[in-house]
Amino acid sequence: MNAILVYDINEKRVGKVLKICRKYLTWVQNSVFEGEITEAKLYKLKCELLEIIDEEEDSIIIYTFHSSWYTQREILGISKGNENYII
Repeated sequence: MNAILVYDINEKRVGKVLKICRKYLTWVQNSVFEGEITEAKLYKLKCELLEIIDEEEDSIIIYTFHSSWYTQREILGISKGNENYII
């Protein structure tokens, strides 16, 4: 499956969350990751994130796509991640 993960994390924890997300997905912009991920790895990612975040202060949204990816990806301005990672 494919996933897009976005987060809004307190700066005390943002470095740890960034490091965890980079293990599983590709960083494409500040607080935004995308990529292909298995259900097992997605579960592991969520477990690791839940150990770090404060659920009353932080927010993480994960969009999953089981059948298809987005139809077009357009960058306006500078590319902040790995521009070559387009599915």
